[in-house]
Amino acid sequence: MNDNRWLILAVIFLARTAMALQFQTVGSLGPDLVGLFAIDHGELGTLIGLYMLPGVVMSLPGGLIGQRFGSKHAVMAGLALMALGGVVTGSASSVAGFAAGRLVSGVGSVLLNVMLTRIVADWFGGREIVTAMALLVVSWPLGIGLGLMAFVPLAAAAGWAAVMYATAGAVLVCLAVIALVYRDPPGLTPTGVRTLAIRLTRGEWLLVSTAGLIWGTYNAAYIAFVSFAPEFLATLGFSLAEASSLTSLISWSLIASIPISGILAERLSMPNLFMIGGFLVGAAAIAAFVSTSATVPAFFTLVLVVGLPGALIMALPAEALRPEARASGMGVFYTVFYVWMAILPGFAGAARDITRNPASPLLFAAAMLLAALGGLLAFRAVQRASRVTAGALAP
Repeated sequence: MNDNRWLILAVIFLARTAMALQFQTVGSLGPDLVGLFAIDHGELGTLIGLYMLPGVVMSLPGGLIGQRFGSKHAVMAGLALMALGGVVTGSASSVAGFAAGRLVSGVGSVLLNVMLTRIVADWFGGREIVTAMALLVVSWPLGIGLGLMAFVPLAAAAGWAAVMYATAGAVLVCLAVIALVYRDPPGLTPTGVRTLAIRLTRGEWLLVSTAGLIWGTYNAAYIAFVSFAPEFLATLGFSLAEASSLTSLISWSLIASIPISGILAERLSMPNLFMIGGFLVGAAAIAAFVSTSATVPAFFTLVLVVGLPGALIMALPAEALRPEARASGMGVFYTVFYVWMAILPGFAGAARDITRNPASPLLFAAAMLLAALGGLLAFRAVQRASRVTAGALAP
């Protein structure tokens, strides 16, 4: 019966891929939206971040909602809100209407994101957790990569609104599949679980909060790079479509590098080395990409290393949280994550406006990788001090 866990993982993988597709709509259509709504790049960055903004206040309640009503109902509610927001965004005739739809979709994505991570922990807790988390994590770059390749041609052929409607349709398909296929794992009983209580120790609060900071700054680096690299490449003579396709190689590489690095780090018992190496080499590669003549070697170095920390970061909460604390603990994790993801893309866009240099958001991405490194060092320090491990992966 436990073999069904791989089917469940496949189903939630599709749902998270649809979420990434919907998130990437604004980043891929940035030049169109800047002209359509007469906004600057800072405001464009804010529209990107609006998808994450509801997570600041909804992640913890979302975790408690899932804890009280069950993962399936929370996931379905999240997908329904995402589809509704996509329709509102596609129908918008003003930046305010567009932002409203983006926020509605963001609320749904919060419920979805918190619960999908909890579902993986419930189904794979203690065994193959890093592999399962790695596969879940790569759904995000898969969706981003598909968006980078497909959205510009689709918008050119059918208009920007068609992109919004297409992603809403993909979300509805996932909603139907979840309704038909998903069930809770055997042995998960409602006793002591379906409450609205936050069941975290002080050590768990500190660790999952720090893990959320790492995940937020790491993702902010990735989003800043894939959102603004096409414009930088255009200054080197690429067309926007060519630049977007080239940038999408980052996302495609993550589909292989995240699970491979996670499995290797788990088997070699070297998660810290993989994460630290990914942060340091990735930051150096971005700096070389924008400031030296070695643009191509630097880009492909980034392609190779940027995925190294991904699955390992997502496994950090599993080291800190007891099974009965997973739903509320993941709510805390995603609250911190969404705080950073709501504000940092706006800073990346503002750096572009202030300096009038298309390289500035990319240097901001490099700085975020270094911030993630600092967060990892803090996590390990807190972990040593509190000696809290529930651990799928020992440091």
